[in-house]
Amino acid sequence: MSQLLGKKGLVFGIANDHSIAYGCAEAFSHAGAELAITYLNAKAEPYVRPLAERLQSPIIVPCDVREPGQLEAVFERVAADWGALDFLLHSIAYAPKEDLHSRVVDCSQAGFALAMDVSCHSFIRMARLAEPLLSDGGCLLTATFYGSEKVVEEYNLMGPVKAALESTVRYLAAELGQKRIRVHALSPGPLETRAASGIDRFDELLERTRLRAPERQLVSIEDVGNVAAFLVSDAAAALTGNIEYVDAGYHILG
Repeated sequence: MSQLLGKKGLVFGIANDHSIAYGCAEAFSHAGAELAITYLNAKAEPYVRPLAERLQSPIIVPCDVREPGQLEAVFERVAADWGALDFLLHSIAYAPKEDLHSRVVDCSQAGFALAMDVSCHSFIRMARLAEPLLSDGGCLLTATFYGSEKVVEEYNLMGPVKAALESTVRYLAAELGQKRIRVHALSPGPLETRAASGIDRFDELLERTRLRAPERQLVSIEDVGNVAAFLVSDAAAALTGNIEYVDAGYHILG
């Protein structure tokens, strides 16, 4: 596959080799793209750097969107080294444990604001910083979940947060479309990722999904990566503003 040959992409959200972001990064790399990859902090670096090196990424930099200036520094590095960008993947989310495990009606103001900032507003910030680098058009991707539109037990606070993220995708697509910048959200079914492990009774959610999905199976990070690679390619030039489900059909059920 060489559908992304010559393209340069920026990937946020790899924590380990089970991450959705890593499945996407692998697919981007196998399709010929050159990648810049971020890791959260010094604690995360030993897990992420070997993966980035495996993908022969020339730019491997820290980025915690909660730390002032770190996100801007990533884009400054990309601008200095590459001068342009073709696509970006935002696959980061966070909510304080006590707020994630409580009822939505009981979540704290601070917890809600932090979850919205890290999981949603950071995508807006990335879009703003990426815009001047996407001079020839390109694609911005983020990651969401079905719990944004239907109530999923134990998903709690992240349901409203992901709903906001999906609305953001549509507004960014409308605002950036004339510059041929496309915006999508990937909506995978439940996956055994580090982020998902924070959801209470997650094993039960996985089994319910497997039993109910029309294909009677769970999806993999490779499945998600294949869709992501298509969306950032020129073959998807006429698509924007979509929530792309990669969930073995689970979302069609009532």
